[in-house]
Amino acid sequence: MKIGIIINTNEPETVWNAFRFGVTSLLMEHEVKVFLLGKGVESESIKDEKFNVQEQIGLFVEHKGQIFACGTCLKIRHIPGSEVCPISTMHDMLHIVEESERVLVFG
Repeated sequence: MKIGIIINTNEPETVWNAFRFGVTSLLMEHEVKVFLLGKGVESESIKDEKFNVQEQIGLFVEHKGQIFACGTCLKIRHIPGSEVCPISTMHDMLHIVEESERVLVFG
């Protein structure tokens, strides 16, 4: 199954759970793409003792999950794109929604 996940928050537990779900889906041999929108583009910089978001993002990428980050949302926050979270557009998000069999929104 093709699964699209949109993360629209920087709340540590929610982002952590979204990526945990993504990792679980990848391990079950589904194709998963994540689009970071709004405060979600801050996901890569979340530091939290209880919810290790960085670890989950690493596992997600390690298992061939793809991450896209809204370029406008990054620009507003003066955050550059990265290798893990490349600058993307609304067209990229639309493509993820169109090709996914299921879309989940966290945030």
